[in-house]
Amino acid sequence: MKIRHIFRTTASALALAFVVYSCRSNLAEAQKLDLGKTPLQTVDDMFFVRTENGKLKMRVESPRMEVFEHDTVSYDLFPEGIRIFGYSEDGKLETTIFADAARHDKPASGSRRAGEVWSAFGDVVVRNIVQQETMETDTLYWDSEAKEIWTDCYVKMSSPSGYMQGYGMRSDEMARNAILMRPFDNEFLIQNDTTAVLVDSVNFIGPRVKKW
Repeated sequence: MKIRHIFRTTASALALAFVVYSCRSNLAEAQKLDLGKTPLQTVDDMFFVRTENGKLKMRVESPRMEVFEHDTVSYDLFPEGIRIFGYSEDGKLETTIFADAARHDKPASGSRRAGEVWSAFGDVVVRNIVQQETMETDTLYWDSEAKEIWTDCYVKMSSPSGYMQGYGMRSDEMARNAILMRPFDNEFLIQNDTTAVLVDSVNFIGPRVKKW
């Protein structure tokens, strides 16, 4: 009887020690995690639509979405690219935005901060299909509350009327009235051996950014 009691006591102690050790090991691993960089949720093959008064206004597609939550702000990351499709009032596809990566910032629960801001990065291509206009840049912002898109970076713009390039762009969210803030408006000479070539920098756009 005493031997059995001692054996049971020893087995229980070993089991308790194993549980404590396992918990401590898991806790040590958890402490290594940077929760600020760990998504609360991930969604593969993400797809959602936004409507107004029963009409389709926007469609968003992405191979992967990562959801992050903090005290004052929450945001979604799209590390594998994003495609945004904007529709006109009569339901026709009017504007597309394709980018290598994107981020969607939104107010956290209980935060006084209002409004949402989308940021697109990498090879960003904006097309207004109706006006046959294309803009290419490496960073683009969209304020859904102000209903405008903008960038302060280098921009190339093309349309049936010609080409332009410069720094900074402002437009409504459907890219209907894009304005180049600082266009290149000078001419310069390219000297190659004994051949001088006059280049109009307003219409010189250089190599094109790759497209999806």
